[in-house]
Amino acid sequence: MTSERSSSSNGFNPAALLRDERFWKIAFQVIVVAVVVGILSFLVGNLSGNLARQGISFGFSFLSNSAGFSIGESVVTYNPQDAYAKALFIGLLNTLVLVVAGIVLATLVGTAAGVASFSTNWLVYKISRAYVGLVRNIPLLLQLFFWYFAIYGGLPNPSNQIGISGLVYLNNRGVSILWPESTLRLWIGLAALLIGAIAAVLVWRRRTHVMVEQGEPGKTQLYILWAILAAMLLVFIGLGWEFPEAVDGGGSTGGRRLSREYVASLSALVFYTGAFIAEIVRAGIQSVSKGQWEAARSVGFTNNLVMRLVVFPQSMRVIIPPLNSEFMNLAKNSSLAFAVAYPEMYAVANTTYNQTGRPIEVFIILMATYLVINLIISLGMNQLNQAVQFKER
Repeated sequence: MTSERSSSSNGFNPAALLRDERFWKIAFQVIVVAVVVGILSFLVGNLSGNLARQGISFGFSFLSNSAGFSIGESVVTYNPQDAYAKALFIGLLNTLVLVVAGIVLATLVGTAAGVASFSTNWLVYKISRAYVGLVRNIPLLLQLFFWYFAIYGGLPNPSNQIGISGLVYLNNRGVSILWPESTLRLWIGLAALLIGAIAAVLVWRRRTHVMVEQGEPGKTQLYILWAILAAMLLVFIGLGWEFPEAVDGGGSTGGRRLSREYVASLSALVFYTGAFIAEIVRAGIQSVSKGQWEAARSVGFTNNLVMRLVVFPQSMRVIIPPLNSEFMNLAKNSSLAFAVAYPEMYAVANTTYNQTGRPIEVFIILMATYLVINLIISLGMNQLNQAVQFKER
């Protein structure tokens, strides 16, 4: 009798397995994977059958064919005789230029508006709240048309362009701005900035380790200040800036010319996304307890110092996670720029599949591109989120 009980306890027991929560978690995941694989298999089989009936074979060999269409603007040299693969690459570069600049500027605008919502100045507070309430509730596409037709379309002709201190020239064809010259000096300066940024991160982590793990006082703020000053000096002196110059008959030469399509798309994305970021910043600041404000004021800090040194650093752990979603939304919303003829990824892909008759392959490339961009954004923001979390000793 004892041997039968021991063999039963050591052997396979279906009743005990069905009561095991771990078994059901694994089983549920296996079932979900099987269902997803089954659905995908059905869809792929259906697609293959439809393509076969139409005499079309699935493949990406068309990417090596000559595109035969021009692209309004590109970061690198492009000719209509180039392959579709290069045309799509040009669209990707144009998208990245728009997204990267949009993320940086939208963060600055949104942070400023979010902090301004706590200003004791009545006018600054009202402007911040009006901006957020107005821009968030207007569709992005309408704002895009507003910037393109009403704002930049309302600027004077190139012959009567507006100049601002010799740094910026504006007309209804675009904007010319101060820009670094594309020389060896520029690349050396950018390499120095990259090396300096990596060194600053390593130093910051080391000092944080000393302060947190060993309880020793550090000079992190002093190091950060010196790093910022060195970076500003390198940016203003080491990159070799080129000033735009007005020419007879209108227009300008030198600097960097930004097309009307690009600046309209960038402005719409920045101010639209900035309004949502402003609310995220406001919520993050409100998450800091009132005791922190009162403690900082009790030692003589002004409101600006309280915000900059005490409240805002603590709010970062609340701000960054939803900020990740807004950055990804900006990347996806950049596809709307095709509405004002900016040749971003979707616009180039749209022309490509219309000419080649390969919508399936082109949309696979398009979806994979936006997926990779968003995964890169998410990875970077997750790393930043881990860096700003409180470290317990």
